[in-house]
Amino acid sequence: MLLLQFSTSHYCRKARLALGYKGISYQVENLTPGLHTLKLKPLTGLTTVPVLLPQLEGQPQAIADSTRIFKYLEHHYPQPPLFLSDLQQQTQAALLEDWLDESIGTATRFIYYQFRSGEGKVIDPSLSSQLVIQVVRWQYQINSATVELAKTRLQTAFEVLAVWKHQPYLVGDQISIADLSAAALLSPLALIPEYREDYPWLFERIKEIHSLCQEPFPPGL
Repeated sequence: MLLLQFSTSHYCRKARLALGYKGISYQVENLTPGLHTLKLKPLTGLTTVPVLLPQLEGQPQAIADSTRIFKYLEHHYPQPPLFLSDLQQQTQAALLEDWLDESIGTATRFIYYQFRSGEGKVIDPSLSSQLVIQVVRWQYQINSATVELAKTRLQTAFEVLAVWKHQPYLVGDQISIADLSAAALLSPLALIPEYREDYPWLFERIKEIHSLCQEPFPPGL
């Protein structure tokens, strides 16, 4: 099984957490942003990562998108489960995953790249790193105004996820796609001191989930 990814993508981290939680052996191929489209377009018709190649007879050639990867893994590798047996709880977990994907994951990206272009530049001041950061900022129109909107969205996320202060799971009594999504999509914030200081409970849970999924901690943890 092969995972096509960007090594720094928090959406690819989400897929790795699921593979690790299921105990599935896999390899990764790190693609070069920009050139990645030459490999992905013929496989999926899309240009986004992650893409999972099962490399098994009778199974799909390629599964694009972390949510579809979750569904594929749950269907073909049901144990241990990531989907909740209670339909209402599973619907709630799926709604949380979708919200985290579409709103919070993008907000994290905005704040992370704003940080890396400013005080976080010291993490890797190399020309190649800074060039990638500036390209991403241009591609997603990351600027002071959009970052302020992203901060507002993240504040809402912290309020919703505060359930982690009192219980280990966001929904139900077992880990779910909601927990893995939150742990992956907020992980880039671990490099930003103010978030680590203000939300220690969040990063403790992120670390616990990474340990459970046999995935190395995100940078900063």
